[in-house]
Amino acid sequence: MTADAQAPVLVLASGNAGKAREIEALLSGTFSVQPQSAWGISSPAETGLTYIENALIKVRHASANTGLPAIGEDSGLEVDALGGAPGLYSARYAGDDAGDIANLNKLLAALKAIPPRARTARFRCLAVYLRRPDDPAPILCEGCWEGMILDAPRGANGFGYDPVFLVPDLGCSAAELDPTEKNRLSHRGQAFTRMREALRMVAAEHASSRVPDGR
Repeated sequence: MTADAQAPVLVLASGNAGKAREIEALLSGTFSVQPQSAWGISSPAETGLTYIENALIKVRHASANTGLPAIGEDSGLEVDALGGAPGLYSARYAGDDAGDIANLNKLLAALKAIPPRARTARFRCLAVYLRRPDDPAPILCEGCWEGMILDAPRGANGFGYDPVFLVPDLGCSAAELDPTEKNRLSHRGQAFTRMREALRMVAAEHASSRVPDGR
């Protein structure tokens, strides 16, 4: 992404290329967002029991290994007919090394007998910003995107469960939206739009701290 040379650098705690593209676009112009791979950092094990815990694990790991402020998120798809699954385990629903296709196939198989009206679901995202690994007051922002689960994939955009996530008001899947429209509506878009506003204040504080007091 293009960023002001004077913009503070943030490490993005994610190894997911799709998420990285969306987050960088959402924060463009506020900070210089650099993926953790630029430092050769791999993702830690996500051992938390909540989105917040997993997001903090990832962001603390990125910050500790670079000495820089870090940002990241944890998110998941919650399907009501499955008791909220896959939820926290969305990325590894079909196994620790599962890819998008395997996860989608397992989800569709689990919902095979569920009628369309009972396929309500939502994407949830919890975004976190840390000034340093031991930051006692992280910035937390949440987003939630309500929808339904289709009986077959539709669309070629997006990633993850986007091809089977129906946006009822538009009558299309998340994978049929262009990136700008998806960022406007999605759980991640909501969370990081709120985060962007919070980070603008952080950026202003950063800028003011570099201005001599004139004494």
